Amino acid sequence: MSLTLATVTPGEPEIFASLQGEGRSAGLPCTFVRLSRCNLACTWCDTAYTWRFEGGADLLGRPHRDAIAFERKANQVVLSEEDVAERIMALGGNRLVITGGEPMLQGAALARMAGLLEGHTIEIETNGTVDPHHALGLLVAQYNVSPKLSHSGNIADIALIPERLSGWATEPKAYFKFVVAAPEDLAEVLDLIAIYAIPKQRVQLMPEGTRSADLRAREAWLAPLCQEHGLGMSDRLHIHLYGDTRGT
Repeated sequence: MSLTLATVTPGEPEIFASLQGEGRSAGLPCTFVRLSRCNLACTWCDTAYTWRFEGGADLLGRPHRDAIAFERKANQVVLSEEDVAERIMALGGNRLVITGGEPMLQGAALARMAGLLEGHTIEIETNGTVDPHHALGLLVAQYNVSPKLSHSGNIADIALIPERLSGWATEPKAYFKFVVAAPEDLAEVLDLIAIYAIPKQRVQLMPEGTRSADLRAREAWLAPLCQEHGLGMSDRLHIHLYGDTRGT
């Protein structure tokens, strides 16, 4: 059994130690595993190398603002579940963040891999469109759910699935993080909170951007909106520290 991972360099899986840059656990030391493949295609995605591959179907209807296509062989690597677990354990941390791509596409393999770990608090980052594999329930401490708004370029029929959002809203381990690019995006967030009864104390808004200056400019108008509506705000700490780079 195996997992398909993203790479930091050709053949080298993106498994690394850093500080969590976003969401409820921002600032905590973590081990990260970045998986490859995604079922959505955000036009501003900062990890397009996990899904936007050269050739045919991977580009059809999946536009990106940078218009870059990636060579699959250099940006994807397949490892056994045991190998991934050993690499995680070798880094010596106690908090693991599984990100992507969309990790839930590999839910069964993830559950088997997670079962091999010892002493780790596990977070999974997801776009919220795929149900978690039933075997993950006892293994995962936190789901970081980031539903994609209309400015992402994804159509609502595939990005905002009612039964999935309802399920996440009632999952006490789920914390929501909405990426916003303009003040007008707040209306869409508030509608989703109201429709699916998402508890506001489990919601954070995060500015879109891959440059520190852009994040700071958006946070200037985002902070008062969060305060006004009783929502949390998430920075992107890793961008300020390391820039838009892999393995950070």
